Amino acid sequence: MSVTLLYFLLLFLIFTTATISVTGNCLSWRLSVETNNIRDWKLVPKECAVYVRTYIEGGQYRRDSDTVADTAIQFAKSVQLEGDDGKDIWVFDIDETALSNLPFYARPDVSFGAKQYNWTSLGAWIMEGKAPALPSILRLYKELIELKYKVVFLTGSADKYEKARSSNLKNVGYTAWEKTSADKGTPTRIFKSRKRKELEGAGYRIIGNVGDQWGDLVGENIGNRTFKVPNPMYYVA
Repeated sequence: MSVTLLYFLLLFLIFTTATISVTGNCLSWRLSVETNNIRDWKLVPKECAVYVRTYIEGGQYRRDSDTVADTAIQFAKSVQLEGDDGKDIWVFDIDETALSNLPFYARPDVSFGAKQYNWTSLGAWIMEGKAPALPSILRLYKELIELKYKVVFLTGSADKYEKARSSNLKNVGYTAWEKTSADKGTPTRIFKSRKRKELEGAGYRIIGNVGDQWGDLVGENIGNRTFKVPNPMYYVA
């Protein structure tokens, strides 16, 4: 074997080892994010930008979301509804749950959460009302409607986006819901706890609660079961 060939083989081994190391570290980072062990992070680590993009675009994100939806549907079917009063509800988050902002986060100047982006540009994207549904969660929604549950949307978006968001939801297949509540400025876990408490105070029974952020799923009146949709692109408390 020539010296040149040995040199290139050595370079290949070094590169492969480094790639495996980075990928392994980034997988561990994502796991810690999804299990709420890493909190209050601002950006995807620079060395994990390619990993997160591959996770999102390569199919694993969709498979993980499908697993969440399958598990939620299985649970929903196992529940014996208390009556025909229309008070058995599921609470849905909107961003990266009912709707996907991936066309925005895939932009080069956002890089799937690895670059600091302008909130004004995100607001402009929301106002366009072109966000696609997250297919797994739309499937869950349709199953819940068939099972005679009602759906309530809670979102941390500002009130000024309500019209665009409602139109967007309907256009992608969310044809009916019981209520929609929005709030911008109050921490997510506080706002959503308050709204869930109000719902239960009005006689609703929260059977399930679905969101991509732990702030959607913790606090008071969280429901019988919570279901976390994967999102390694940003953190909201």
